Amino acid sequence: MSSGIPSREVLVCDSVTRMGTHVHGNVAVAASHGGVFAVHLALAEGVSGLVVCDAGVGLERAGIAGLDYAGRLGVPCAAIHHRSARIGDGADCALRGLISFANAPALALGVRVGMPAMEAAQRMAAAGLSAVDPGPSPSEARRVLPGTPGHRTVVLIDSASLVAQEDADAVVITASHGGLLGGRAETAIKLPVFAALYNDAGIGCDGAGVSRLPALDARGIPAATVAAGSARIGDARSAWETGVISRVNQTAYALGGREGQGARDWAELMAAVR
Repeated sequence: MSSGIPSREVLVCDSVTRMGTHVHGNVAVAASHGGVFAVHLALAEGVSGLVVCDAGVGLERAGIAGLDYAGRLGVPCAAIHHRSARIGDGADCALRGLISFANAPALALGVRVGMPAMEAAQRMAAAGLSAVDPGPSPSEARRVLPGTPGHRTVVLIDSASLVAQEDADAVVITASHGGLLGGRAETAIKLPVFAALYNDAGIGCDGAGVSRLPALDARGIPAATVAAGSARIGDARSAWETGVISRVNQTAYALGGREGQGARDWAELMAAVR
């Protein structure tokens, strides 16, 4: 017997910042990390269910913190294992992703650990749930740090999508994952900043969590990632305060960037380059 509840569509996208115009009320498999900032963005766009990447889970379980956030609002949300599919690549997450974590509303719909990502999303869609209003963002998304005379500006942004024209010569500490979106080199960063830092999201399947670094080499932009276990993904302040560099690209290496540096030391080194 039909429940009379309409089934929702499952949409696939490379990032919660690029979900398209038809996402409202539907379920998304989005290849973003599962942190609070990213999940809030998806909820604000009107998803009724969400599958993301666990981003290596990381410091304080930040890579899946958005699942509990969504759960408190009654929205089913699950994460795939970062080694099962490429973070930043929605098609790959939908094809190969395997669920590693699910919140209580998702579990109630039959989502289980080990389940294929699309099966989990289809279970959410079949429930015919509606969008919710998550309210304002729970975190400060952008902060320009006090400058040092003669040095470049250092900017903290919780998502690489927030980089702005005024950051063109800045060192940008972004709490986004270090993966290209859909494998496209032009998505490494949308504006020509001087240097950029990301979270490695556990590096993951096919090294996707650090795939922006060689793409930025090709553009002459020094870049690095912090280890997911050293800083909360989605929280640039955390990267600045506790992040430890896990990978640097060749351009950054030539300027003195090294694995094992503190993110603050790396950023200050880049900011001093003239």
